[in-house]
Amino acid sequence: MKANHETPKTIDEYIATCSPEVRPILEKIRSTVKKATPGATEKICYRMPTFTMEGNLVHFAAFKEHIGFYPPVRGDAELMNDLARYAGPKGNLRFPLNERIPYGLITRIVKARAQENRQRAEERRAKTRKARTA
Repeated sequence: MKANHETPKTIDEYIATCSPEVRPILEKIRSTVKKATPGATEKICYRMPTFTMEGNLVHFAAFKEHIGFYPPVRGDAELMNDLARYAGPKGNLRFPLNERIPYGLITRIVKARAQENRQRAEERRAKTRKARTA
């Protein structure tokens, strides 16, 4: 993303601020997330493109040499193993721009995060129902 202090209001605005070489990658990530979770909502959060579904689902951002993908994946040992080579210092993912972007892994991440969010949301609803009947 260009050094711009204005926060984009939409994902389209965010992508428009990026270099022409990166825009198709961001658009493909966007369409990959939409396809994996058709009911997800788009927004900008933390100045990054974000998809929400029962809470924040995923964020992504363009950097000089990589695409950052957030938050870290937890709980799925096989998926975490497959993503290990992309793990940044805090477990967030870094997909190098000089390599093929692993869109299939992005699909798996998004589906896993959607499942986590659904489970957490159901646990919150069950806790609320229990509190009301107590």
